[in-house]
This record gives sequence, structure tokens and C-alpha cells, in this order.
Amino acid sequence: MPEKYTILSEIIHERKSVRKFDSSYTISREEIEEMLIEATEAPSSSNLQPWRFMVIQDEETRKRLKEFSYNQQQLDTASAIIAVIGDTEMYHNIDEIYQANFEAGYMDKANMENQISNAKALYPKAPVEARLNIAAFDAGLISMQLMLIAKAKGYDTVTMGGFDKQQFVKEFDLEDRYAPLVLIGVGKAAAPAYGSSRLPLEKIVTFI
Repeated sequence: MPEKYTILSEIIHERKSVRKFDSSYTISREEIEEMLIEATEAPSSSNLQPWRFMVIQDEETRKRLKEFSYNQQQLDTASAIIAVIGDTEMYHNIDEIYQANFEAGYMDKANMENQISNAKALYPKAPVEARLNIAAFDAGLISMQLMLIAKAKGYDTVTMGGFDKQQFVKEFDLEDRYAPLVLIGVGKAAAPAYGSSRLPLEKIVTFI
């Protein structure tokens, strides 16, 4: 088995959801930025990258967040809470993204212009619900990638979907285009994560 796969497999199996972190441990802003930059290598629909992040470390902000997040203890103890936010108007970045792809040599001018034309014909006209679904799907991809990167660096994580999203929008004064999707706590575990079983393959896979 290739060494790279072995390492990846170990990271996947070691990553567990931790709910009690070492509150005395601090992850630097620089290291969080490094993890986020690496996480953005995740794929996204038409490469429009409809993810945005809010990194919450301030104690008072955590307290306010905890009030409408079912008082989950990891909000107190994680080194940082990363809110993953979907941009339902990702089409505003079409020109910037494809121009950057062209300038980096990833595509020629004709392909760039064709991709821009196709994206502009599709995304702005799509219903908001459809764009939210796209953003949520892509946010799931980058969230999982971020958690594996964190584990590879020796950190632990937990995802939290249990929070009042409307209150989050109000608290942080988000524009209508932005939808909070999930919170990710990251830090050093202070207690082991619970193990969890998985359904057998024959129950979830069909070969045709």
C-alpha cells in the first residue's frame, strides 16, 4: 500500500468528533489561516468557491454565540470556532475567478470566455434555493477537508449544526446573500472522543 495512502487512511480513522477541548491551548491566527488556505483546495461547483468563514476566538463573542447554540460546551473550550457560511450569490465572483485561472495558465482565453459566459447564463438565473443547495454542498466538501487538515496537524475538531441560524445572521449582521451552515470547533482534545460504529457496506452500497 502506498505510504501516502497509509498516512491519509490513518488521519481519516483517527479523526473523531471531540466535545471537550483544552481551553488553555491557543492556535495562532497564522496557523488557522494556513489550514483555511489549504482547505480551499476543495472542489466547488464551477469553481465558484461559495464558502466564507468567520473565525471566532473572542470570549465575549463566544458567550453570545453559546446563547443561541444550545449551550454546547465546546463553544467555551475550543481554541477557535469556525463558522462556515455559504454565499448564495457566488456568481458575483465569476469574472475574478476565471480571469485568475487564465492568468495562472490554467486555461486559454477562449475557454475562459466560454466558461464565464456559461456561468453567467446559469447561476444568476437559478432560484435562491438551488443556489443555497449548491453552497451547502460545497461547504460540506471544504468542511470535511478542513477537519482532516486539522487532524493532520495534531488538532481535533467537532461540527455543530445545532444553532439558531436566523439569530446568527442577526447577531453578525450578515447580508441576505450569506447563509450560516455549520460551526466547526477546533483545538486540542481534553478528553477522548467517543467511538462510533458504521453501517455495513452491503447495507449502503449497490453494485450494478
